[in-house]
Parts: sequence; structure tokens; C-alpha cells
Amino acid sequence: MTCIERASPALNQILLKLYSAEKPMEIDHHLYEFGSAEYHILSEASDPRVAFLSISTAPLCPGVLATNELSSYTIEMIKALCPAVVEIAESRREGYQLTLKLNLTKIPRGKDYIKVIKEISTVHSVILSSQLKEILWNFNSDNAIKGMHKPIKLVYNPREPFFVIRQPQQIIAVFPIRFAEKSDVIISTAFFQLVDVGSSDRYAKAPPCSWSAIPPPELRGEAFEDLSTNGGFVSFDISSHHVDGKRLDKTVWNLLNFNAYVRYHVKITKGFIQRRMRKRLENLVEVLHHRESLEQDNEQITRHQDAGCSCTKRLVRSSKYSILKQRWGNLGRKLKRIHFRLKIQGFGRFRQRWLRLPKFSSREYTKLD
Repeated sequence: MTCIERASPALNQILLKLYSAEKPMEIDHHLYEFGSAEYHILSEASDPRVAFLSISTAPLCPGVLATNELSSYTIEMIKALCPAVVEIAESRREGYQLTLKLNLTKIPRGKDYIKVIKEISTVHSVILSSQLKEILWNFNSDNAIKGMHKPIKLVYNPREPFFVIRQPQQIIAVFPIRFAEKSDVIISTAFFQLVDVGSSDRYAKAPPCSWSAIPPPELRGEAFEDLSTNGGFVSFDISSHHVDGKRLDKTVWNLLNFNAYVRYHVKITKGFIQRRMRKRLENLVEVLHHRESLEQDNEQITRHQDAGCSCTKRLVRSSKYSILKQRWGNLGRKLKRIHFRLKIQGFGRFRQRWLRLPKFSSREYTKLD
């Protein structure tokens, strides 16, 4: 796993589990990690106070450093991790470059044990850093070899080698950039084309950085498979003050993890772009849904208005009909009440005075022959 932290997460977890166990536990565990690193952790229940940690790693610079042996400087750096806890075993395990004897009883109790175990878990990074320090040291020495300007190939990850060119006044570190996905290539290329660190006052103390789509002249003559890239080449110009004192350790670690650093930020940028695109798409979909809902609401309002108008017309019609029906019904009932006789004001007195019919006496009449 590509990890920028110095401590190995998997090794740290196993050592914490072994140290925190309430009962003595037996462990015989093999662990493989990024950077061609292999660990073997051995702890026997019969002697829980001691654990053995064996390490095997590929040489950082094949052909320059010893293949199977660690230098005396590297051994001293490993001893300096935790002198009270870590010891170099006299006999190393077969197939491994180094075996460490860990005295678990000398690890302090309390919260400090976490810090001590994490420090032990950095053993792989200590080996790689010490190897690179040996290469960077004395780059301006009078005892430099004749081919000092020849690029030195460093292999931290077999798929991501980088080169160091030692010159009289500086060291040039060149990183071929490779990506499997085209989108990562586009993001990284756009990022490196904007790099102009050396000309900024804010980063005046940082090594000048440059990017090129073609191999720099210093790598002329190297193998074709090492120069075939799709993301170009990034170069750093490291001067003497970048490797002085405590700066050396930081410079070495940044060089070892530059490829991992670039991949991490490319993935972060890609995820940020994808989140922004999804957010933008959600906003557009929300606008479209809002527009559709407004259109549907308008259609429903129009339908309700049309239905309201029709109901109003029906109500008006029905009210007019009921009013006329009521009026004509009252008139009909009045006409029935007067037996279809019209009443004229004052006509009754006129009829009694002038339209009185003569009265005839009821006499008997005889039929005339």
C-alpha cells in the first residue's frame, strides 16, 4: 500500500496486538508491503517477553549498494531507533537481510508504549533513507568517482524508479511520471505545467522544480523502458544546503515518497472534480424538477380555474332557474287562489252599482197554445 507515513501500518498493528495481549500468544506471521518489503514476526508462547522481527527489502540502488548486505551506517541507524528495546540478532533468519530481537518487557507502560512501537515500525523507512543518504552525502567531495555525472537509478517501487544525477554543485533528481488512467495524466500534466516554484519568493528555500514532456538531457542513454512515460518528467535541483544537518532526513523522505505524493493529490483532485460535477448535475436536475413542478402547478391551477368557471356558470344558471321558478310558482298559486279571476281595485263597487242584474219574481207562467 502506498503510504507517506514512515511507520508501517500493518506492522504497527501486529506489534500493538502482541504487546497488549493479556495472555501470552504465539505469532508466526509473514507480511508483504509496498516497496518490495517483507516482514516476518515470530513470538513463542513459551517466551512471551521476546519477539523476533526479520526484514527483507530490495536494494534501493542495484549495482551500487550491496544486494544482500546492509551497510554499517544502516545498521547503526536501526540500532538508534530504540536502543533499550531493539537488538540486532546474532543469527538472522534465512532469506532475510536483518533480524531484530525485541525485548517487550523494556517497552514503557502507559501511553508511551504506542510511540515506541510506532518508532520500531519505521524500520523499513530507516533502511531506505539511510541508503539514499549514503548516495546523497559527499556529492561534492573531492574523492568522487570518475563517472559522477552518470545517473543513478533508484528503485523504491519496481514500477516507479527515479534517477539521481550527482554534479559538482548540485544533485538533480528526475522522476518519470506514469499513470494508468488518461484522466490522471490530464490532471497531473495540467498541474505540472503550472509549476514554477523556483521563481517564487515564498518558496525560495525549496529546490527549483521543472517539468518536461521529454526526457531531460541528463538521462540520455538510459534504458527505453525507464524513459517511456505518459506524464512527462519532473526534475528537482538539490543544492548543498538542502542536505545539511536535519534537512537531509526531510529531503530524503520527500524524494522517496514524491511519486506517492503526486498520486495522492491527483486522486484527491479527481475526487474533488467528480464531487463538483455531481453537485452541479444535482443542481441542474433540481432546477429542471422545479420547472416541471411549476408547470404542473400551473396546469392544475388552470384546470381548477376552468372547473371553477364551469361550476360558477352552473351555479348562476341554477340560481336563475330557481328564482324564476319560485316567482312563477308564487304567481301560479295566486292565480289558483283567485280561480283565474282578475282583481281590479275599485271594480267591486262599480260592479255593485252599475252591473247589478234585475231581480225577477218567481211567478208561475202558463204555456200558451
